[in-house]
Amino acid sequence: MTRLFVKVGVLPILVVIAVAIFASASENFLTARNLLNLLRQSSYLVMVSIGQMFVLLTAGFDLSVGTIIALSSVVGATTMAATYAAFPESVYLAILVGMAAGVAVGLVVGFINGIGVAHFQVSPFVMTLGISSIGFGIALYMTGGSPVYGMPMEFGNTFGFGNILGLPTPILVALLMTIFAMVIVNRTRLGRYFYAVGGNINAARLSGINTHKTLILAYLLCASFAAMAGMLITARLDTGEANIGAAMPLESIAACVIAGVSLRGGIGRVEHVVLGAVFISLVQNGMNLTRVESYLQTVVIGALLIFAVIVDQIRIRLRAKLGAH
Repeated sequence: MTRLFVKVGVLPILVVIAVAIFASASENFLTARNLLNLLRQSSYLVMVSIGQMFVLLTAGFDLSVGTIIALSSVVGATTMAATYAAFPESVYLAILVGMAAGVAVGLVVGFINGIGVAHFQVSPFVMTLGISSIGFGIALYMTGGSPVYGMPMEFGNTFGFGNILGLPTPILVALLMTIFAMVIVNRTRLGRYFYAVGGNINAARLSGINTHKTLILAYLLCASFAAMAGMLITARLDTGEANIGAAMPLESIAACVIAGVSLRGGIGRVEHVVLGAVFISLVQNGMNLTRVESYLQTVVIGALLIFAVIVDQIRIRLRAKLGAH
């Protein structure tokens, strides 16, 4: 039983308990419509959490994912609206340019984070928290606190509410990005480098791994996943918003840690993180259906994070004991 707990963690048990509680509390919870809505809602957190996992594997974390979502939303929407106004006949060109701009600004933030952590050895906490404050300030300054309108209707219809190959677009994008992340982590040298750097950065450096480059790439990947989520959320809202994404750092870290990703680095699997993100969204969805107040939902998510960290520490100690034997 101990070995099973060390290997699998507590997440599967929590999922079963949550489903049982919410299914008994609300007759709408297990309906096909609500489950599809749950998967659509969780797709954004899945993307951000997978990105967060890349950084956590290197023994860091990124508190600026919320800022990246907000900046990508504002910059992407502003660029898309301006391009569409200039070339009203080129709808899909405007969408492409806007989405590219949104992802690009996210990559800039990720690169700055990576440079700060890797080259200047700033603590990931301080670096990403500072960038988060700066980024939200820039997003609010750009918009004056007002939503950005003027994007083509096709953007929301395709990426916010549309289906591709029979699947809602956000779910399909999250699925493709999950596969991409699994390939990186399980099939590439870079994925092995993430684990090595998180396990022992000095040993990784001595073995010939370019730890600076590895750290920068981790933050770039994290930023790209968050930026893509930001653009899909923008499509869903049909406006660029400077105040979205504030809860994403907490929720993405909670999803990762509760899925067994170690805060000490070097441990974690993509498929577990996907389940962790779906679990967090499942809890939020269930609380919405049972009319739990929004401020209490924040309390629950925070409590889940603390619980996950405690479980993570217990698993580390048990793993060490089993290794000793």
